[in-house]
Amino acid sequence: MNMNTEEKINIKKLLSRKELLLVFSAFIIVLIVLVYTFFSPNHYEAREPIRFEIQKGETLSTVIDSLYIQGIIPSRTNMKIASFLYGAEKNLKAGRYKIPNHLSYVQLADLFVNGNPEVPLAITLGNGITLKGFVQILKDRFNANLDSVLALCTNADFISSLGFQAKTLEGYLLPDKYEFYEDTHPKQIIRHITSKFNNFITDSIKKKIAASKYNLHQILTMASIVEGESNKVEEFPIIAGVYFNRLRIGMKLQADPTVQYANDWTWRRLYKRDLRVNSPYNTYLYYGLPPGPINNPGREAILAALNPEKHNYIYFVADGKGGHWFSSSYSEHLTKVRKFRKIRDAQIAKMMKENSELNSANGPQTSN
Repeated sequence: MNMNTEEKINIKKLLSRKELLLVFSAFIIVLIVLVYTFFSPNHYEAREPIRFEIQKGETLSTVIDSLYIQGIIPSRTNMKIASFLYGAEKNLKAGRYKIPNHLSYVQLADLFVNGNPEVPLAITLGNGITLKGFVQILKDRFNANLDSVLALCTNADFISSLGFQAKTLEGYLLPDKYEFYEDTHPKQIIRHITSKFNNFITDSIKKKIAASKYNLHQILTMASIVEGESNKVEEFPIIAGVYFNRLRIGMKLQADPTVQYANDWTWRRLYKRDLRVNSPYNTYLYYGLPPGPINNPGREAILAALNPEKHNYIYFVADGKGGHWFSSSYSEHLTKVRKFRKIRDAQIAKMMKENSELNSANGPQTSN
């Protein structure tokens, strides 16, 4: 109790009334400056609102740099202080924001912490997706017009602007996971996806293509056939080797996926009548590679077409377990075909028996 009294007395002795007034005045001035600095509106010259995106995992420092470069804020330092005081460094929400004009530093920090940014839509282009399938995704997820997107993907000038020498973008849309905002124009989506493809085709890959007998378009065509033949990545180099062997000896490729593509992009079991369809993509009728890719192959299939396994296989047939048997002679191939047919017939018989037993267990069906 005595100590507190002594402290109060000491403070009074330490500062005179005039000095206390000066300290208080200085405090008020500093407070006014802080309020003016961090709560006063900032003006930008661009048309409002500015759309500003924060990427997943992006740091506060890079966000502030972007705000400054775009002219949204006049000072990086002030924004850093406001963000620090607001706890924005650990609570930034990724997404796209609409930033109206005349927001203060504090309001901007609050927007990034408590606002509701627009979140991009995620799409997945699976390995082997066709151009038709890609266009359908844009229609379903982004409400794009099917005909206009398909026209864009076959527009010679647009394709040339992307750096490709092709009649369509079939084969050049790299399968991967992507994120786009709902109002993203199809042209922007395509440019982004094809830029990923261009990044994948590195200088080392270009050198390997240049050293081969084939160009990029032909490698992609082979890769698309390989992609269409198997779901087992480990088989890709073997299958690529089979088809390159056929090309080397002047044999028709006779690749089922090319015939499926020729039949209006319909992926189904083929019949003998399908093999007679008159299309340059029908490799049962025409020699050599088809005019272009029949789907958009993934990275593994492209690398397999670039690095086919060296062997003597000319034929292959399904093994009934999701893979294939490979043969060097036609007689050996026929033996394995007969073996596959026995396995397939046994599988069909088993399935029919199970269905019959299931129907018997359920009893006769009656209607009320």
